[in-house]
Amino acid sequence: MSQNIIKCALCGLAVEVEGFNVETGEGLKLFCCAGCLSVYRLLNGDKIKE
Repeated sequence: MSQNIIKCALCGLAVEVEGFNVETGEGLKLFCCAGCLSVYRLLNGDKIKE
């Protein structure tokens, strides 16, 4: 049985809630929570498309 589990772009945990994402030059990044999204933005602000 194959499941397509989407992993958080920062910590690798399963993404279970929609809405925590950001568009970057590398494509759409998905996150498991607002905390991971915030840390990613702090560390990679220059790569985020506005």
